[in-house]
Amino acid sequence: MVGESVEIPADYWEHNVVTSLKLLNAMRAHGVKNLVFSSTAATYGEPKQVPITEDMPTQPTNPYGASKLSIDYIITSFAKAYGLGATSLRYFNVAGAYGSIGENRAIETHLIPLVLQVALGHRDKIFMFGDDYPTADGTAVRDYIHIRDLADAHVLALKTNTEGTHRIYNLGSGDGYSVKEVIEMCRKVTGHEIPAEIAPRRAGDPATLVASSEKIKAELGWNPTRTDLETIVTDAWNFTKELGDKAHSAKRV
Repeated sequence: MVGESVEIPADYWEHNVVTSLKLLNAMRAHGVKNLVFSSTAATYGEPKQVPITEDMPTQPTNPYGASKLSIDYIITSFAKAYGLGATSLRYFNVAGAYGSIGENRAIETHLIPLVLQVALGHRDKIFMFGDDYPTADGTAVRDYIHIRDLADAHVLALKTNTEGTHRIYNLGSGDGYSVKEVIEMCRKVTGHEIPAEIAPRRAGDPATLVASSEKIKAELGWNPTRTDLETIVTDAWNFTKELGDKAHSAKRV
C-alpha cells in the first residue's frame, strides 16, 4: 500500500480521507459517537529513534501515511466539536492468523503472506526491496503484531471510549525484525527453501519502524500474548496451508 500510494496518490486521498469524512458525517447525523479507527505506523515517517512513542513527530513519507494522519486530525476535530468518542490505533505490521481467519487477498502486499505463498508454490521467489538500508543486514526492519492481539486492543478501545475524547495508541510487539530475518523464520517454520532476490527499494519505505506500546498497556491494560515471530509465522503458515489451492495466489491452469 505504501508504494502504491506514491504511484496513485489521488486514489488514496479519495478512498481514505473523503470516504472517512462521509462516514463521520453519517455517524454524526445518526447520533453514533463511538469509533475505533485503523490508523498506521506510516504516520510517523522515518523516525529519528526507535521504539516510536505516540508523542514523536508525525512526518509521513508517503500518501498512505499522510492520508491516515489527516483522518486522525479530522477525528480530533469531530471529538472536540461534536462529542465523538474515538480511538485511533496506529498499527505496525499486522500478521498471523486465527483459525480460518487470515490473509488471503487477490493482490497481496504484506511480506509474511507473500513469503508463505512462495513456500506453497504459488510464487517462484520473494523480492526483498532494498538491501542498502542503515540496518544490521541492510534490509528494512519492521515490528509485527499478531491479529489476535490486535483484535483484543480494538475491543478494549471500543469499551472505554469517552465522548469528546480522541485517544491515539501504537500497537506493536516492540521487537523489530528485518526482511531477511522474516524470510529465514518462514524457511524454518515451513521447511521450504524459499528463494529470495534483491530488488530496488520501494519509494516511501522507511528503514526501521518499531513500536512502543507502553501507553495502551498502561491506560487500557492491553496485554499482547503472541508477540514472538515464530508464533506469528506458524499461525500464518497453518492458515495458508489449509487454504491450499483455494488461495487467491494459487496458480490456475
